Amino acid sequence: MIGQTAAPISALRAHEDVFAYWASRRRSARLPARRDIEPTGLKRHLPTVSLIDVSPEGLDFRIRLAGTGLYPVFGREITGLKLDQVYPGDETAYWREQLEGVVRDRRPAAGQHSLAWRGVGRLSVFWLRLPLASDGERVDMILGYDAIIGLREDRPTGIRAA
Repeated sequence: MIGQTAAPISALRAHEDVFAYWASRRRSARLPARRDIEPTGLKRHLPTVSLIDVSPEGLDFRIRLAGTGLYPVFGREITGLKLDQVYPGDETAYWREQLEGVVRDRRPAAGQHSLAWRGVGRLSVFWLRLPLASDGERVDMILGYDAIIGLREDRPTGIRAA
């Protein structure tokens, strides 16, 4: 079993909630810092929230924190690991490109990505990545939120064998 799945509309609403909370923590045009994010503000979404450290040069990423709902997605604890320790080659390149864009542009990014690399091609991650900056300018951490969407492996399909 891979974990809780959401209908696409439910996943979209969750993204809107997390984004609205992040936006509310901004200080005018300045990005919010990690210290501005209170877990109670994301309480419903904490199981699939992550915090990603950004190296000083902005080109390397380490999972500082991964919610408990992400364990079944990855099949192990990923807290403390770098991207290349979490994902195989092509997946590492995909995530590095997405995260580098958040750092470079200082803007949120969202997308959908298949979990086929984990052997569950019927599931996808509907992801959101939000920049955080201790000084309000330079992105030094990324707040992540993931919703797993698609057909769960253990859910009946309605098709029965004869």
